[in-house]
Amino acid sequence: LLRVCYGSSGINAEYGGMTTSVKVKAPVLGGNFGTWGLTFAACDCSLIYLRNKEDHWNSILAGAATGGILSLRSGPQAAVTSAIIGGVLLAMIEGISIALTRLGAEQFKPVMPTLPDAA
Repeated sequence: LLRVCYGSSGINAEYGGMTTSVKVKAPVLGGNFGTWGLTFAACDCSLIYLRNKEDHWNSILAGAATGGILSLRSGPQAAVTSAIIGGVLLAMIEGISIALTRLGAEQFKPVMPTLPDAA
């Protein structure tokens, strides 16, 4: 059993293939994430400047704009679809963030102490 697991056609060969795959794909994935992050930040900061307010709508609109901008090379239909998906994803993230903030704020709301009756 050990010979099968640790032989050349066993787990070591499988892990070797996985690590090679990760080493090859990591720079591409990092570059894609960096491109997305830079585009999102540029759109978000531009919206803050144009709207003169910083709220959750900036992130939602920036997510939609980022999705559309990054898929423009695939055509207008793909850009619109990606913009909708980007906006919906950022709306979900912002909604969860708002819900968690309200839940946390409720926890620290001051409570009026009850005084014993002096009867």
